[in-house]
Amino acid sequence: MKAILYTKSGRAEEMYLGDAPRPEVLAEYLLVKVNAAAINRADVLQRQGKYPAPVGASSILGLEISGIVVEKGSRVQKFDEGDAVFGLLPGGGYAEFALIHQDMAIPKPDFLSFKEAAAIPEVFLTAYQALKWLGNLQESESVLIHAGGSGVGTAAIQLAKSMDAEIFITASKAKHEMCRKLGAKYTIDYEDVDFAEEVLNITGKRGVDVIIDFIGAPYFGKNLRAIGKDGRVIMLALLGGGKLEAADISNILAKRLYIIGSTLRSRSLAYQIELTRNFTSYALPLFANGTLKPIIDSVFKIENTAAAHQYMEADKNIGKIILEVD
Repeated sequence: MKAILYTKSGRAEEMYLGDAPRPEVLAEYLLVKVNAAAINRADVLQRQGKYPAPVGASSILGLEISGIVVEKGSRVQKFDEGDAVFGLLPGGGYAEFALIHQDMAIPKPDFLSFKEAAAIPEVFLTAYQALKWLGNLQESESVLIHAGGSGVGTAAIQLAKSMDAEIFITASKAKHEMCRKLGAKYTIDYEDVDFAEEVLNITGKRGVDVIIDFIGAPYFGKNLRAIGKDGRVIMLALLGGGKLEAADISNILAKRLYIIGSTLRSRSLAYQIELTRNFTSYALPLFANGTLKPIIDSVFKIENTAAAHQYMEADKNIGKIILEVD
């Protein structure tokens, strides 16, 4: 089969469309003819040698796909050949064919195109896990979502709105309008102001109830200032680095804070299956009625994957970057 390969870790230009072995179908897995895949920061980090694939996962990049089942394993009972599905996988999405566990596959409804379906799994599952499972966001609480214009950010804004939360975001100014359209009430330009001071000014020094952070060390101290009492800071990535030279951590005690770190890819299959079931039950009706929608920034042909990675690394996208495979 055709797949995106690279000879060594490093620059996006080293990726190319080449030949790879077609995956062997395992007992509880589906072999999917991929129609569309999506790009994530994790793919960029893996390509750079900073985020290795889990043990046993495909070395081919790509964590989310949509497509048609062409073969099923001996113990698969939920799907048949010809079914349209989408879902999260531990790797292997940038290819003509990919394997996905039957319990991680979601039936693709007719109201979603293949490209729209491919734009959902990683960002919406990550955002749902952070807001609901980890952050325990409640109706009328407030949430600060960093990187509001990113794939996870745009998903988190919509999910938080569906939960009737008051939404703050940080993003570059060019991305504010889209974030407001999706449901953000307060948009903060992190390049121009101290976001912690802005949050405290808006909330009358109370702070927010939940913070979703992808930046890490550069934002840690400010997050402790911006969060309110009994607040929850959910850390999902360390894009700005993971080492603190100095920080006043007294607010962790004074405000009785919960600091929670999480990744999704390294979670057990059982955890991911339960999360997928929970999310699907909650979110599919909201996609159907238009409350939630996948946000697609741009579509690249799979042979132009290197350009798609460069586009993400330049932080140009608002929402998802899709690879058209079929």
